[in-house]
Amino acid sequence: MNKTRKKLRWKDLSLAVKVLIQVIIVAVILFGTNTLLYWQMNRTMQTLDAVYASNVDITELAQSLEKVQIGMYDYLTVKSSDTLEDYYRYEENYRKLLEKLNEQVMENPVKLLERNIRNMSETYLAYTAETVQAKRGRNVEKYKDSYGEALQVYHYLNTYIGELNGQQFLNNSSSYQALQSAIWYLEIVSSVLLIMVMGICMLMLYLMVKSVSAPLTKLAATVKLVGQANFNVKMPSTDAGDEVGVLTRTFNSMVSSLEEYVNLTKENMVKEQKMMERELLMTNHLKEAQLKYLQSQINPHFLFNSLNAGAQLAMMEDAEKTSIFVEKMADFFRYNVKKGSEDATLREEVEAVENYIYILNVRFSGEIHYTTDVDESVLDCRIPSMILQPIVENAVNHGIRNIDWEGRIHLCIRRKEEYIQISVKDNGKGISRERIRQILDGEITSEEEAGDSTGVGMNNVISRLELYYGEKGLLSVQSQGEDLGTEVIIQIPDSTRC
Repeated sequence: MNKTRKKLRWKDLSLAVKVLIQVIIVAVILFGTNTLLYWQMNRTMQTLDAVYASNVDITELAQSLEKVQIGMYDYLTVKSSDTLEDYYRYEENYRKLLEKLNEQVMENPVKLLERNIRNMSETYLAYTAETVQAKRGRNVEKYKDSYGEALQVYHYLNTYIGELNGQQFLNNSSSYQALQSAIWYLEIVSSVLLIMVMGICMLMLYLMVKSVSAPLTKLAATVKLVGQANFNVKMPSTDAGDEVGVLTRTFNSMVSSLEEYVNLTKENMVKEQKMMERELLMTNHLKEAQLKYLQSQINPHFLFNSLNAGAQLAMMEDAEKTSIFVEKMADFFRYNVKKGSEDATLREEVEAVENYIYILNVRFSGEIHYTTDVDESVLDCRIPSMILQPIVENAVNHGIRNIDWEGRIHLCIRRKEEYIQISVKDNGKGISRERIRQILDGEITSEEEAGDSTGVGMNNVISRLELYYGEKGLLSVQSQGEDLGTEVIIQIPDSTRC
C-alpha cells in the first residue's frame, strides 16, 4: 500500500531552512551577476589589448626591418663572421614577424597593405641575400647592384610600413573610442544591474522578515489583550508547519484553555460564594439558637425563693414595701423574659442590676453596698442581654457573701479610645489564679454555679460575648489574692453599635 506523500510547501519549512534558502539565492544571484560582469569586462580588456597589440606588432616589424638593413650594411663594411651571424639572425626574426601579416587578396585597405608589405619584404630579402652572397664571392659589381636594389626596396617598405602603422592607428583610435563607450556603457549597466540585484535581495529579505515579524507582532498585541482578561481574541488560524504556525496554534489552544479555566473558576467561585453564604446563614442560625438556649437557662429556684421572701415581707410589714418589692421583682423577671431572645442597651442592663441589688437587699436586710460610676454617653450602646447581672450575682455569691466585713460592689462604665470598658469590682474573698483560668477556659460547669442564682453563670456570659462580637478574650478576671476582692472587666470593641 503506497503511502500518500505530503506536498512540501514553503510555509511548512522551518525558519532556519527559509533563511538558509534566502541566503543561498542571494549568494547565487550576486555570484552570477559578478561573474557576468567580470567576463564582459575581461572580454573588453582583451579587445583593448588587441587594439594596442596591432600597433606594437607593426612597430616591431619596422624595427626588425631596420636591423636587417643595418646588419647587411655592417657585413658589407666590415665583412666579419660576427656581422654575418647578426645579419642572418635579424633576417630570421624579420621572417617570423612577416608570418603574422596577411597574404590573402582582400579588399580591406589594411589587409591589402599587409599583403603588399609581405610580398615586397620577400623581394627585399632576396636582394639582401644576393648582396651578401656577392660580397662573400668577391663579386664587387654584383653586390653593388644588389645592394642598390635592396636599398630602394627598403625605402619602399618603410613607406608602406609607416602607412600601415598610420592606418592601423586610425582604426585603433576608432576602436578605442568604441571600446571606451562600451566600457562606459558596461559600467552603467553593471551599476544598474547591481542596484537591481541588491534591491531584489533586500526585497526578498524584507518579505521574509515581514512574514516572520508580522505574525509575531500580532501575537504580541494579542498576548497583551489576553493579559487584560480578554479571551475572545485569537490569532488567525493557519496550517503552516513552521515555528510561527506551531506557535500560533499553541497560543490559540492556550487561550482556549485559559478561557475554560477562568469560566470554571468563576463558576466555582459562585458556587463557593453560595456555599459560604449558606454556611454563614447556618452559623447565624446556630448562634441565634445558642443565644436563645443560653439565655433561657435561668434557674427558677431563685424566683421561688424571692417570692417566698416577698410573702414573708408582706406578713411582717405593710403593703407599701411589699408593693415596691413585687414591682422590682416584676421588672427584673420581665426584663429576663423580654430580652431572652434579643440584645439590650447598657442602660437597660444597669437598671436590671439595680433591681437585682434591691431584691437582694430586701432578702438580706441591706447588707450589700452597691455603688456605680457610669458614663451617661455610652448607656445607649447595645450589648447582649443578661450580661452584667450574672457578673454582679457572681460577685455576691462567691465574693461578699459570708464575709466578716462590710461587702461592697462597684460598677464602673467608661469610654476608652477604641472600646467601652465595664468593670464589676468587689471587696470579697478574692479568687485564685487557677480558679480564674478555669472560669476563662470554660471549665466551670453550670452545676457548680447552680443554687440560689438566676442560673446564668460566667461560662454563659463568656460564650454569649464571643458569639455576639465574634472575638475572644473580651472578658478578663483579676484578683490580688485571698480576701483582696475580685474585678471582672469587659471590653466592648464595636463602638458602631452605640
